[in-house]
Amino acid sequence: MEKSVSDRELIAIMKQYFTAKAELESLKGQLEAARQARSEAIDVFYDLRENAEHAADLERSHRLKAEMVSLMQRAEAWWKTASAADQRVRSDAKVEPEEWQSFEKRADSFFGA
Repeated sequence: MEKSVSDRELIAIMKQYFTAKAELESLKGQLEAARQARSEAIDVFYDLRENAEHAADLERSHRLKAEMVSLMQRAEAWWKTASAADQRVRSDAKVEPEEWQSFEKRADSFFGA
């Protein structure tokens, strides 16, 4: 199956998405393990102002979430574009070529009936 440039772009977007998702899941696991090891409350540990030790990782997790949202929006835009193109192709395919139309249909369209 031949892939178009557009399809390859979507594949690249989704690879980035799942890479970011895997990194975020790993980071969340590390952060949660650190929180539990310190027996710290969730709201205190995940507050950047309260947890300078893990602030960089917390900020990274926020950036990864934002990146995932952005990538999913790009994928959604790709889908909307592809879906609209598919609709046009399907509606064009529903129109019968002139030679397939009955004589009556051709006469009606020619004479405006």
